[in-house]
Amino acid sequence: MFRPTQLLGLVLAISLLTGCATRTQADSEADQDATTTLADTKDQSCCDKPEPTRSGYLPDKPAQPAAPSIKAGQSQATASGFVQEDGSLKPDIQAYADEVSRTRNIPQPLVEQLLQSAVYNKQAAKLMSPSKTRVRPSWVTYRKRFVEPIRLKAGKQFWQEHAELLEQVQQEYGVPAAIIVSIIGVETIFGRYTGDFRTLDALATLGFRHPDPARPKRSQMFRDQLADLIELHHRGWLDAHTVTGSYAGAIGLPQFMPGSLRRFAIDGDGDGKIDLEGSVEDAAYSVANYLRHHGWEPDLPVFAPVSIPDPAKQLETKGLEPNLSWRKLHEHGVKTRTDQHNERWQAHRLGMVDLVDEPRDTVEYRVGTPNFFAITHYNHSYFYAASVADLAQQLARQTGQPNMPVDR
Repeated sequence: MFRPTQLLGLVLAISLLTGCATRTQADSEADQDATTTLADTKDQSCCDKPEPTRSGYLPDKPAQPAAPSIKAGQSQATASGFVQEDGSLKPDIQAYADEVSRTRNIPQPLVEQLLQSAVYNKQAAKLMSPSKTRVRPSWVTYRKRFVEPIRLKAGKQFWQEHAELLEQVQQEYGVPAAIIVSIIGVETIFGRYTGDFRTLDALATLGFRHPDPARPKRSQMFRDQLADLIELHHRGWLDAHTVTGSYAGAIGLPQFMPGSLRRFAIDGDGDGKIDLEGSVEDAAYSVANYLRHHGWEPDLPVFAPVSIPDPAKQLETKGLEPNLSWRKLHEHGVKTRTDQHNERWQAHRLGMVDLVDEPRDTVEYRVGTPNFFAITHYNHSYFYAASVADLAQQLARQTGQPNMPVDR
């Protein structure tokens, strides 16, 4: 499906402030296929903190399904706004408002009022514009941007400050504290850079005025995320007039897009609301919940502890799902390291991950477990998932947690 070589240009452009928990990026359309909406009360919503299962791991409760895609509305690569001279919505946006109101059960005046208040954001459009030159993918360069002293120092402090919380989330969900800390560190350097674009403006701009008309699925994705934002506002989970985030519409410490917030966010501190910007508890629980719903397996490493023969190109996995058995890998010369004793990962599907560095003319191969591919659903990039794992590994070691299951 998506490869690092295809995505690096976008990743380099989006860098620190794109939404990741998504299938959230501009290339992700897969979550737009289900049919229900948020429940009418908070006690029934996606955002409650469920009780532990007998196995001790969560989640036991299904995620909210994705809402149906909004068919009305279209994108034009212009710098114009969304309303006519008399203040009413332009015809295609009015049609969009009608459908959002009807399919999401939201009062039409509220939908119209929010859309009328949206402002075209020139900077968001500029940052999302396609690159005029091809960026040569470099795994080494990419990794250095995230596994670096600032994040390691801040990550150690963040872990120490929230050790009890992170241990609790780890015990309940089976997602290592190191992974949760690493994702928040990669996304926003632990809340230092969560974005100052008004989310309503960013999503309206990219949904109705996307700068790349050759890729209509991107603008469609942003229109659907805009509908999710409007629904979250209606349900009282956030204030669409004021909430800010990345230029791509991602929110808070973990950079959740509205659709992911709607489906996977957790009220970790039990205060009856979701605050991914100000509540570390909500952010940590939400990251763990997201990963579990996207295939994270407790007690497995991110990478299989193996030695890989050269060449491994014939075994490369091409998408976001592991497709190889341990038997096939072993038949092609992949061997377990002699210092490893936990071999539970051998019972799962695996993937041969290629980390390409074109400027250096090298490729680093690793064998990813289901947990590696769970991270790729957070951001559709092998580079991203491998950087999260490597940062998590370094953080675990420097905080005295060498047995965290992230080592390869």
